This record gives sequence, C-alpha cells and structure tokens, in this order.
Amino acid sequence: MMISWILFGLVIGAIARYIYPGRQGLGILKTMLLGIAGSFVGGFLGWLIVGGSILQSSGWLGSILGAIIVLAFASRQSRITAS
Repeated sequence: MMISWILFGLVIGAIARYIYPGRQGLGILKTMLLGIAGSFVGGFLGWLIVGGSILQSSGWLGSILGAIIVLAFASRQSRITAS
C-alpha cells in the first residue's frame, strides 16, 4: 500500500509540475511529497464541496488540482521570503 502511495504521489506531482507554469526546482522526493499532499488537499476540497469523510479519496483530477494548489502556495511563499 505504501508503494502505491509513493508511485501515485510521484505521478500526480509530476503532472502538477508539468501543468504549473515556471521552474519549480523540485527533486524526485519533493515531487512525490507534492503529489501526496495534493491528494490530501483534493480530498479536503471534495469534503468541503460534497461532504463525506474529511480524509476521503479525491481521485486523479482532485489530486492534480490539490497538487497545483499546493505548488502555487509554495511558490508564492518562496517568492515572498526571497524578496
């Protein structure tokens, strides 16, 4: 089960990095963590919209959307601290 989370996170993180504009400078481990965090964010957003369990599955699209949100937030934070 843990290996499937790792692979799913890596694929979702890579797709989110491909969609999000600009250079992110993330390695494989951070890309994987981005995908896993995006899946949790996508599930949370799904819970806000339709209800259910707060740790529900968000599917591919929800996970990608969540990863893009996490990536946008992280890149905005890094720009704020860099200036």
